[in-house]
Amino acid sequence: MTNRQLEIIEAAGKILSISGVSGLTIKNLSKEMHFSESAIYRHFKSKEEIIVALLEYLTENMDARYAKAISVEQPPEENFKTLFQSQFAFFKEHPYFVVSVFSDGLMEESERINEAILKIMMTKMKYLMPIIMAGQQRGDFTNAITSEDIVNVVMGTLRLQMFKWRVANFEFDIVRSGDNIIHTLLTLITTK
Repeated sequence: MTNRQLEIIEAAGKILSISGVSGLTIKNLSKEMHFSESAIYRHFKSKEEIIVALLEYLTENMDARYAKAISVEQPPEENFKTLFQSQFAFFKEHPYFVVSVFSDGLMEESERINEAILKIMMTKMKYLMPIIMAGQQRGDFTNAITSEDIVNVVMGTLRLQMFKWRVANFEFDIVRSGDNIIHTLLTLITTK
């Protein structure tokens, strides 16, 4: 992805946060970026392509960050913390990316967009599930709940936190708030 394409998808995320999917038009995007519409079309063929690029960028970024953050030498609890601290820090730096996942109507836009959203969820699960399973095998995390159910609870809780941050117009410190949520989730799933 070129720097210009990255600028375009960031601007698209901003529009999604303010105006929703219906507000994300090439015309509005060109106004936001102070470009001509044809300049946008030189980089992306359609609104759908912009949204898919935004979601794919999120997936690739998440995959790379998580791969660097997770270590087999760390205990599962530390990997759990590191995983989500990385996520909260990224979204604090790039708040408009979080909006794309929660934008009303986004999932109804197209099958390609749905597939891109699914890739984001699968990438997160690719890293979270082994952490939970390792914690259960070591006896650090509860076995009273399946690893799949723990992953669902964790992902749902963190999604809710990100949604609350978006609704609050990014006004509270997502990193501090995220640390509190991480601590709460660990309190619920650890056996200590």
